[in-house]
Amino acid sequence: MTVNIQYVHMATSEAMNEYVTKKLQKLGNKYEWIISAQVHFEHENNAKIKGKICKMELSIPGPRIFATSNEENYESAVKNTIKDLEKQLKKRKQTFRTSIK
Repeated sequence: MTVNIQYVHMATSEAMNEYVTKKLQKLGNKYEWIISAQVHFEHENNAKIKGKICKMELSIPGPRIFATSNEENYESAVKNTIKDLEKQLKKRKQTFRTSIK
């Protein structure tokens, strides 16, 4: 699986790159049909929202899967985004099973 990470309105972070890649590799091992992942980190300077945004899009057979989280820190945003993606992947896996039979 190919992982592409982009930082918007913030500096890049090698530690965050490693963290995200490790989490996505675990997901890729569980769902081997994932082709690639696009990850976007953003920082919002608005007092009303938390401001640490993580957006992920997975390229898989069929329509792409997308999830986003807005949290107090980027690690929480990554965890929640991957959790949402995994729910969608489980549903997609069920449709794969029913279409094969």
